[in-house]
Amino acid sequence: MASSSGEGKGAGGAGYQYAPYGGSYYDEERRWWPWLVPTVLVACIVVFLVEMFVNDCPRHGSPLRGESCVAGFLHQFAFQPLRENPLLGPSSATLEKMGALDWAKVVHQHQAWRLISCIWLHAGLIHLIVNMLSLLFIGLRLEQQFGFVRIGIIYLLSGFGGSVLSVLFLRNNYISVGASGALFGLLGSMLSELIMNWTIYSNKAAAIITLLFIIAINLAIGILPHADNFAHIGGFVTGFLLGFVLLARPQFGWMERHELPQTNQPRKYKAYQYVLWAVALFLLLVGFVIALVMLFKGKNGNDGCHWCHYLNCIPTSRWKCST
Repeated sequence: MASSSGEGKGAGGAGYQYAPYGGSYYDEERRWWPWLVPTVLVACIVVFLVEMFVNDCPRHGSPLRGESCVAGFLHQFAFQPLRENPLLGPSSATLEKMGALDWAKVVHQHQAWRLISCIWLHAGLIHLIVNMLSLLFIGLRLEQQFGFVRIGIIYLLSGFGGSVLSVLFLRNNYISVGASGALFGLLGSMLSELIMNWTIYSNKAAAIITLLFIIAINLAIGILPHADNFAHIGGFVTGFLLGFVLLARPQFGWMERHELPQTNQPRKYKAYQYVLWAVALFLLLVGFVIALVMLFKGKNGNDGCHWCHYLNCIPTSRWKCST
């Protein structure tokens, strides 16, 4: 996952139109100093180190006979055998102990905290590196533009939304970890921000085509085995709706309203922005209520959607989705 960068660029690389008087579009367009995204990155790295410390492959070994730990020179931090975990990480048992998403534990053992804890865990070093690079590419730009509060809310709620959808569809014998749902939420918010603030962008077509291409590629990767595409989809939809709620920008004239006659005072937001805000907030609340009620009643999402499992993995002659 990646997003375009460059001074004066928005989501997907669309340039902001600047006001005729010079300077930025409005005062809030000043760049925030991004600290939340680097903090999240450091936290995920620390959590991964704790995972490996708890895993302690040389001491606990592997359930696979004849297989030895990878990178044994790391001692307690050595990885499980590649046949067990090709992502260079701990065992499934360690991940489950530390808070991986597990349907039975969430529903029957009332461990709802796993819906959040799994966001901070990663299955391996490769998984961690890919997600953290994506977080830097996407998150830094968004935090610079909108500040840590709004981006933090989108990140956490998108991760939570991804966990809820994942656990509804991936039930028996599966665990899930990773920040991918939260990252897809940031991607979704980029798309809705572009739509919500459509009138202030130049190069609209190029921006939305680029962003849709990036999203499509990442969702397509999710249909491969061992990827939790339900977390990706749940996070994306949550972030997409939250973008309408949290990332609206005032129209051009509002910041200069003090220079205009009282009879010509512009509204802060356009009518379509209010409509999108209301619809998105309604859908977000209704979606969470329905999903959580289904989850804690023990419902299986696949019962009402017999084809939905293809959204997570499409079997081919080269791989099976049950592995």
